[in-house]
This record gives sequence, structure tokens and C-alpha cells, in this order.
Amino acid sequence: MSHGAGLVRTTCSSGSAPGDGVGAGPLGSSSSVRLLDPVYPRTQAAMLKVAQMATLLIAFICVRSSLWTSYSAYSYFEVVTICNLIMILAFYLAHLFRLPRVLTCISWPLSELLHYLIGTLLLLIASIVAASKSYSQNGLVAGAVFGFLATFLCLASVWLSYKISCVTQSTAMQDLLSKAPK
Repeated sequence: MSHGAGLVRTTCSSGSAPGDGVGAGPLGSSSSVRLLDPVYPRTQAAMLKVAQMATLLIAFICVRSSLWTSYSAYSYFEVVTICNLIMILAFYLAHLFRLPRVLTCISWPLSELLHYLIGTLLLLIASIVAASKSYSQNGLVAGAVFGFLATFLCLASVWLSYKISCVTQSTAMQDLLSKAPK
């Protein structure tokens, strides 16, 4: 039975008063519990995600509305842009709905870092291929340019994600070392 009590204690990790926890009533009864994070949309990371989504959507629309010179190159470009767009939207919504605070079993900085590393590499390859196969068609050139712009924005997110991940890990390591017996 003590195993179940430990499970309840770990899932109730809020910073509220002891009475505001699991047995305090419905989820919306506490004034400190909000579904959305009102501060997140104004953060640098959120604005960067919105800029990435906008440039990826513009790149997709430019390529989709043009006559293709190479089916395989532009279908790959479309798949990469839409997959990146969906994943960035998923991370944006996850942070907006405060999922990293609820789902602590996932290393959110590491998962974002891996997503941005892989996605940026695939987007760079897709943009290079799209630019080389555009043959001066305006829509395809515009799509490739927005693909390169989205690649640059994703590189900025890689840097921010890496910086957050390293700072978080080094801070945790320093906390462990400071608490170690000497």
C-alpha cells in the first residue's frame, strides 16, 4: 500500500498550499490553477516558434502553388516543411498548456533539442534540393528562400534549446555536488 501513496505524492507536484492538492475539489476550483500559460506567448522561444511556423507555412504554400520541375524534390520539401510545422506547433501547444510541468517523465529540453537538430538538418537538405531544382520559377525560388529562412530560425532554436538544456543540466549537477557529503 505504501507504493500507491508514493505514486499519489509524486503526481501532486504543485507549488500550491497543502489544501489545494488532489482532494481539494474540481480542477477549476483553485484560483491558482490555469489551463493556459498567459506569459508563454510573449517569451522569446514562443515568438521564435511562431516565426518558424509562419515561414514554414509560406514555404509550403509557395511550393504547393507552383508548377514543379522535379516531383520527388518538391514532394520531399513539402513533407519536411509540414512535418516540421506540425512538430513545432505541438511543442508550442505543449508549452502553452503547461505540459512540461505535468509530464515530468519526458525530458522536454532534450526532446526539443533532438527535434530541432533532426528537423533543421532535413530542412536544410530539402531547401538546397529545392533551390537547385527550381530553374528560375518564381514560386519555387520563393519556397526555397523561405525554406532557408526557416532553417536559420530553426538553428536559432537549436542554440536556445542547447543553451537551456546545458544550463539545466549543469545547474542540477551543481546542486547535487553542493549537497554531497564532504
